[in-house]
Amino acid sequence: MTLDPRTISNRRWRRIAEMAPLAGEGPHVPSPCQSVCIMHPTTGWCEGCMRTLDEIAAWSRMDNPAKLAVWAQLPERLAQRIALESAE
Repeated sequence: MTLDPRTISNRRWRRIAEMAPLAGEGPHVPSPCQSVCIMHPTTGWCEGCMRTLDEIAAWSRMDNPAKLAVWAQLPERLAQRIALESAE
């Protein structure tokens, strides 16, 4: 799923949408961390990076394919989170 970052008002979420397509470029897979470690009570995803606690805890031990697999899930999670925000 591709999100248009220009349509996302939350700057942290916009950054995730901007970074997701670029995550696989280069030898290093960047962390999606936004330094906002607040877990949403309904989704269980971090409000900054959209990862689960297990994904956050394991990140430093993951190989690049595993990190890219997490990154591949973030646009869909972000879309779901934006939809949930609109419904709240």
